[in-house]
Amino acid sequence: MKSFAEITRRAALAVAAVAALSFTGVAGAQAADKVKVGVFPVTSALPYFVALERGYFKDADIEPEMVRLIGGPALVSAMITGDIDVAANLVTIEGMNANLKKDGLVNYISINSQNKQYKMETFVVRKGFDAKKIGDLKGAKIMSAPGPANIMMAKAVLAANGLKEGDYQLDQLAMPQHVSAMQAGTYDAGYTLEPAVTLMENQGSASAIETGVIATYILGKDDADAWVAGTALTGNFLADRPDVAKRFAMAWNRALDDIAKDDTVRSHLVKNTFTPEAVAPTVPLVNFVMADDLSDDDKAEFQQFIDFVADNGILSEKVDVTKYIKTF
Repeated sequence: MKSFAEITRRAALAVAAVAALSFTGVAGAQAADKVKVGVFPVTSALPYFVALERGYFKDADIEPEMVRLIGGPALVSAMITGDIDVAANLVTIEGMNANLKKDGLVNYISINSQNKQYKMETFVVRKGFDAKKIGDLKGAKIMSAPGPANIMMAKAVLAANGLKEGDYQLDQLAMPQHVSAMQAGTYDAGYTLEPAVTLMENQGSASAIETGVIATYILGKDDADAWVAGTALTGNFLADRPDVAKRFAMAWNRALDDIAKDDTVRSHLVKNTFTPEAVAPTVPLVNFVMADDLSDDDKAEFQQFIDFVADNGILSEKVDVTKYIKTF
C-alpha cells in the first residue's frame, strides 16, 4: 500500500500535469517540445510506449522522436553525440561507466529492478539439450544478450555455478536473433532477456532453467532488487531544457502508474517489440520505479550492484550512484 506521503506526491504531480496541459492549451499555436528518445525494443522499454500511445507525452506538450538502438553501448554513444536526449532503458553498468568518462552524462529518472518475481535476465536451454541447472552447462555453446554488461553478468553467474572461462563458448548475439537461434539449435543455451524467454517457451524451442540470476548470484538473495537498467536523461538535456525534462518525467511517472495497476499495458508491447499478441498478456515485467520513490534500501542495493561491477574490473573505479539519480 502506498504511503500517505507518496499518494500526496502523486496527486501533486497529477495537478501539475493538468496545469501544464492547461498552459499549453493557452499557448495554442506553440509547437510541442521535441525530445529524442533512444529505445532498446525489449519489455523494459514499455513505459515509453505507454506514455506515447496513451497520450501522456502529448498532455505534457512533448513530441517524442524514437530512435531504435540495440544495447547499452549504442544508447550511450547516442547520448554522447547528442543524437538522443533520453535513453528509455539503459543498463546501469553502461550508464555509470559513461559517467566515469564524462561526468554527469547519464542521469536516471527511474530505475528497474529484476529478480525471480520481476523477470528479465534468464538462462535457457534448447529443446533436447541435457541441462537442468546452470552448473550443467559445461561444454555448452551459449548465446548472450549483447553488450559488455550482459556478457560480464553471464560470465559472473556461470562462475558462481562453478564454470570458468574455457568450460563453455559464449557469444553475444543481437536480441532479435535469440528466438530463431534457439529454434534452429544454433546454440545449446542462452543468457537472454524477456520477451524472448516467453516466446521460446511458448513455441517449445527452449525452456528456462533459472531466472533472476543477478539478484541470486550477484546480490546473494532471490528476492533482492537488482537495479540493472533504467531511464536516463542526458546532462545537456537537463541543463538546457529543465522544464521540458521535468514534463518528460511527469509523463513517464504516469506511464509507470499505469504499469503498476493495469495489466492491459502489455498490449503496447505487441507492435513495438517482437512480442506476438497471443503471448503479450503473460510476458513478465520488471519493477519500474521512479527515482523519487526509491527507498534508502533500494539505493543501497543499487550501490551494492555497481560496487560488484567495479570490484570485478568492469568499471575503472567505484561510483556513488546517488550522484546520478535525478529527482524532481
